Amino acid sequence: MDMRNEALHLTRQDSARTAAAAQKASAEFLTFRLGGEEYGIDILRVQEIRSFEQPTRIANAPSFIKGVVNLRGVIVPVVDLRIKLGCEKVEYNGFTVVIVLNVHGRVVGAVVDSVSDVLELAGDLIKPAPEMNTMVDTSFITGIASVGERMLILMDIDALMSSADMGLMDTDTF
Repeated sequence: MDMRNEALHLTRQDSARTAAAAQKASAEFLTFRLGGEEYGIDILRVQEIRSFEQPTRIANAPSFIKGVVNLRGVIVPVVDLRIKLGCEKVEYNGFTVVIVLNVHGRVVGAVVDSVSDVLELAGDLIKPAPEMNTMVDTSFITGIASVGERMLILMDIDALMSSADMGLMDTDTF
């Protein structure tokens, strides 16, 4: 093997090792329920978890934007993820909470049925999301993890909250 081929071979091995190490790296996720499904989002996006309080409605807002709340002087839009993601039944009860998120430097609230826990998942536990037909938008799903008997849908909350139909972020800047 000449020097150039040997260097290329070593570079490929290093790249493969780096990719394998990244795959094995773990990350922490806040898990929550929407209907019968359990979801996980990057814990680093979570600012706080609050009990649900009725937001002030905004005229002509889409049904999934419940309104705004005043959070220590910051006006925060509140999105009901159950409506946004098409859950059949949307019921507010004592377990309903708002996850306050920091998405691209903007504070946004997300209404969910309940928060479960914080899980640390090794990269090898996370499988790619299945490919669906073009009628199903899975662009915000980063993977699926099996934790014991639980199936956890991991979502990219930045991508979901920044999508054009949400109208919450200036998509030209991302």
